[in-house]
Amino acid sequence: MSKAGRTSAGILLWRRRSGRIEVLLGHPGSPYFAGKDEDHWTVLKGELEPGEDPVAVARREFLEETGHRLDDDVRLVDLGDIRQKSGKVVLAWGAEGELDPATAVSNTFEMEWPPRSGQIQEFPEIDRVEWFGFATARVKIKAAQAPFLDRLETAVGDGSAARTEA
Repeated sequence: MSKAGRTSAGILLWRRRSGRIEVLLGHPGSPYFAGKDEDHWTVLKGELEPGEDPVAVARREFLEETGHRLDDDVRLVDLGDIRQKSGKVVLAWGAEGELDPATAVSNTFEMEWPPRSGQIQEFPEIDRVEWFGFATARVKIKAAQAPFLDRLETAVGDGSAARTEA
């Protein structure tokens, strides 16, 4: 599959705190992102293989990147899709829930580090997750994914979700 043809699916977990909505975003692991903050956080997501169910992939990736499983009966709010600069399409669903960031543990990947050293090191896909209010989340999240925040705010801001996916 070409880079431009890649598709990912993910979950944007949200909760109500002190009368406002907060969203859980993930910070990518690896030394390349260690000092990066604004415009680098992401919806917890992963790539679909041909024929995979996007909702099932979104749920699986949430588990892989946080170590926490979404309950099967959690109502998902369809947040549509966006296209990132790389050409990757990202599909997302909002899910109301709680998660203590201190208990989140991501799966890992291996890469050569430092570059051209011949040393293979292991890094988490997501090195941390944090809750953010919408204003802060809009600064932290990758710019291309910001529409997910707008769609979630529209869908749940008044306590109702117009578009849902089982």
